[in-house]
Amino acid sequence: MENRKSFFHLHMISDSTGETLISAGRAATAQFRGVTAIEHVYPLIRSKKQVKSLIEAIDREPGIVLYTLVDPDLTALIEAGCHELGLPCVNVLAPIVDTFHNHLGAPYRGRVGAQHVLNADYFARIEALNFAMDHDDGQATEDYDDADIVVIGISRTSKTPTSIYLAYRGYKTANLPIVPDMPLPAALLTATRPLIVGLIATSDRISQVRENRILGSTPGYDRRDYLDRATITEELKYMRALCARNNWPVIDVTRRSIEETAAAIIALRMKVG
Repeated sequence: MENRKSFFHLHMISDSTGETLISAGRAATAQFRGVTAIEHVYPLIRSKKQVKSLIEAIDREPGIVLYTLVDPDLTALIEAGCHELGLPCVNVLAPIVDTFHNHLGAPYRGRVGAQHVLNADYFARIEALNFAMDHDDGQATEDYDDADIVVIGISRTSKTPTSIYLAYRGYKTANLPIVPDMPLPAALLTATRPLIVGLIATSDRISQVRENRILGSTPGYDRRDYLDRATITEELKYMRALCARNNWPVIDVTRRSIEETAAAIIALRMKVG
């Protein structure tokens, strides 16, 4: 198939936590070799205003839409929005609930969140989220061999949001800012368990993002160097050389969303086991 896609956007809308949709979406995606879903999860959707915002988000990154909502008015809005955008839209629970109703003869309660169950996958994500928070921005580097993924990059390459998203997907993720002339943690160079991946972007993009962000306590920079494109270019050169020297893959995030970056990292992680 010449036009087969390796990535696609999968939008999952729930009036509860989204656990059911995530499981269903991943089970379906797993049936297609070489295809990775870029997951967009919209939990706790319970108002028309929320539906309007998420339809706008889907319009920006079109793809397959799955939902589990019990409010018929919200369901109708989602169906109408997807129809207008020309996108496939599936009410995941509807055929199952209809079958149960017809077989049992029992009334349908329509209770929000009734399907939510605390299972091993849920607790694994909680553990991964705690790990990501404890190992954000170069913290607790001695634990890197406990990580599934270590994300590295110069300042403002979306390391933290990418790490949090990966953690939500169940991957214990640490991230480390790379500053030229500052020594790397020994645990980074000796780690054997995690996938270590570098994030880069164009110097123009990084300068633009830095200009719009508070510098905070970022070490090793003064404002002029921090925003200077020539200095940023040298930082990126150092970053590329570091990754090449250690055979760490590099992902350019200039035109990628957080979800797309995470999907690419997960694909790399799956390759290395």
